[in-house]
Amino acid sequence: MDLEAELALLADADARAAGYLKSVEDRPTFPSPQSISGLGALTGALPQSPSDPKQTLALLDEYGGPATVASNGPNYFGFVIGASLPTAAAAERLAAAWDQCASSHVNSPAMAAIEKTAGAWLLDVLALPKQSGVGFGTSATACGLSCLAIARTGLLERLGWDVSAKGLAGAPEIRIVVPASVHITIKKALRLLGFGMDRIVYAPVDENGRVLSDQLPPMNDHTILCLQAGEVNTGEFDPFTDIIPNAKAAGAWVHVDGAFGLWARASRNYKHLTNGIELADSWTTDGHKWLNTPYDSAVAICRDKTLMARTLNADAVYAQSEEDAQKNLTLEFSRRARGLGFWAALHSLGRDGVEELVDRYCNLATRLAAGCAEIGIPVNNRVVLNQVLCAFDNEEKTKRFVSAVQASGKVWFGPTVWQGKAAFRLSVSSWKTTEDHIDRLIEELARHM
Repeated sequence: MDLEAELALLADADARAAGYLKSVEDRPTFPSPQSISGLGALTGALPQSPSDPKQTLALLDEYGGPATVASNGPNYFGFVIGASLPTAAAAERLAAAWDQCASSHVNSPAMAAIEKTAGAWLLDVLALPKQSGVGFGTSATACGLSCLAIARTGLLERLGWDVSAKGLAGAPEIRIVVPASVHITIKKALRLLGFGMDRIVYAPVDENGRVLSDQLPPMNDHTILCLQAGEVNTGEFDPFTDIIPNAKAAGAWVHVDGAFGLWARASRNYKHLTNGIELADSWTTDGHKWLNTPYDSAVAICRDKTLMARTLNADAVYAQSEEDAQKNLTLEFSRRARGLGFWAALHSLGRDGVEELVDRYCNLATRLAAGCAEIGIPVNNRVVLNQVLCAFDNEEKTKRFVSAVQASGKVWFGPTVWQGKAAFRLSVSSWKTTEDHIDRLIEELARHM
């Protein structure tokens, strides 16, 4: 393919993408059964012969587009998923043309500088220790795995055991303490690291999903304690000021899972929810949730950057690099610059814009909760952030209600289980969602009552 044909193909892709964006507010929030059945056109055996690239693109657009979930629109309230900010999405398009391997400075001086700056800006806006290491990874799951691996390495080093050299056979046992309401991604990371699920110690939580600080299991210098900033159902925060100083005094490592809740630190109105969180040893958060970066962008932050780089080091004889190269702070060696979306979003929003984004989602969630209560939908949480948790007294009614609203195609949110009973979760996390969209959501909910 010559340059002229390549540019024509990219222009066609841009035109198709623009058409999709124009339609996103009016298309079904979840695809119809007919659209899903149309995906058969994209399956089947691998073609024997090459295809015209224009035909390949057209096939994706014609059959893939209708079967997408309109999570890039204003009417999606599931899984704390928001629409990508235009600047961040545009930066990703530009980066696709650059096609850089963002492992280190020698691979891409541009991406190395951009991601290093994005890390510094992130620590600034989240008011976390400025000397921390920042690794931009694929997801909060992968970044959580990184942080927990670093935690284990650090604790074992203090105990005189070099896990990188000796492995785990014969090593002092590391004890894991997590909230009873711990997110599944933390459990997955612990499982992959070899911490048996039967050996995890669960800290009791209150009716809001917050760890009860006076009922914490005993901790010592063999302990990794995981806490939460933004419980997945209620949006609540563990009492960090009551817990972390005691944990650190006992010699424990404290990790905070802040996939969406960590962003509360960017707002003067909500930062108090995270008081004391800066005392932890490591943190994770997502970009695609609150900051509305494109998908596949999250971050692992570790107070001890040297320990982080030593644990995750990927230097080879043919690829020596700076200690804080991203390949030494993440799980990936060859990688795209996942910090680029953070850089573009933070640069375009500025500190004030990020704060406005946090405040807006929280205000819209408060409006939504009030509307739900007004039409007779019980709200089961205090709505401290952007999560609205609801359930009817009758579990079957709750399940039928969720199914009926989902089937309408007008809006989408997902079911959950809270305190052993069926419930549903409404997450406000898209820059495209306005008060009008919240009011229309309430009207749609009322229609199915």
